[in-house]
Amino acid sequence: MKKLIKDIKNLVVGLFTTGKHLGRHAITVQYPAERWPMPERSRGIVVLLSDKETGKLNCTVCLLCMKACPTAAIDIQYDKDEKGKRILKDFIVNNGLCCFCGLCEEACNFSAIKMANKYEFSTYRSDELIWQASKLQEVGRDVPYEMLKRKKPPPAKAEPLAETEPNKNIQASKNNNGS
Repeated sequence: MKKLIKDIKNLVVGLFTTGKHLGRHAITVQYPAERWPMPERSRGIVVLLSDKETGKLNCTVCLLCMKACPTAAIDIQYDKDEKGKRILKDFIVNNGLCCFCGLCEEACNFSAIKMANKYEFSTYRSDELIWQASKLQEVGRDVPYEMLKRKKPPPAKAEPLAETEPNKNIQASKNNNGS
């Protein structure tokens, strides 16, 4: 009997909650016909940025984004030229592993990687969530960004201050104190 009373009470509470929201305007969006506008700083998919005039990738293969990724979703494959400089072979992002934290974007000093506000990339097969550099660059073509200016080199070391005979000053203070 107690269980039946408890169930009826829960039913009344649920009906009351439903009735409270009955006259209000629905906030449900009929996706995909309607879409919420994404906020500017939302973190969607990782994209590669390239120079708008030349189309060349901004990536310098510094590997900072790959090292900053907590889930190891970024894999950068590269070769080295005769001078030892890295040359990008492929930039792979596994969107199935990515947690969309944005640490890769923060680590990049060259405006090469950005979290775009695109969020529709669902698929039935997990291998389609692994994107190579060509696809990342294609998706990132229309992503607005500002090229960061490189940091200025540190200033030259300052000359040490000229010695002003510290021993005389110490000696004078000792004499004034009566020591």
